[in-house]
Amino acid sequence: MSISLPICPCQVNPASDAIGVPLLYQDCCQPYHDGLLNNEADKIDGAKPDSAERLMRSRYSAFVLVKPEYIVKTTLPAQQKLLDILAIEAWAKETDWAGLEIITHTPKLGKRHAQVEFKAYFKTNEDLQAHHELSAFVKTKNKADNDASWYFLDPTVSMSLSQKQPCICGSGEKFKRCCGVYLG
Repeated sequence: MSISLPICPCQVNPASDAIGVPLLYQDCCQPYHDGLLNNEADKIDGAKPDSAERLMRSRYSAFVLVKPEYIVKTTLPAQQKLLDILAIEAWAKETDWAGLEIITHTPKLGKRHAQVEFKAYFKTNEDLQAHHELSAFVKTKNKADNDASWYFLDPTVSMSLSQKQPCICGSGEKFKRCCGVYLG
């Protein structure tokens, strides 16, 4: 007797009739969730999303599966302490998620940035609604081991920044020429 595992939440697209073979959670986002959440340090061990789109998909799945720690740890480290993990958890639990549609993925904007335009679908009183967003991501390197990871740039986080200060992503460039383009 074989046990059927659920389709990964990021594979459900209510806006498309395209027939394909959706990936199971264990073959899609679970390795990212498990690799990050089993690690107590800020460094990501285990599987890491290799693109901004992959990170976007894994973050959507984390919302559906109520994994607020993953949402926080995949946000740019300079913004993480400013996030309200309890509010993230409450929003994830209260939302009746219905699917994800990736509209466009621009994998290379400059040296280290990317964008993903998406619609996250949810139900309200049996009506299907969509949260439509153009999200920015940055790939940063850990100086200790030269390992690179993608992070979400959260535009809702209020930070007191000068356009001339070093960028919050650690690139060494001025904020206005780096992440400031996407957060300003």
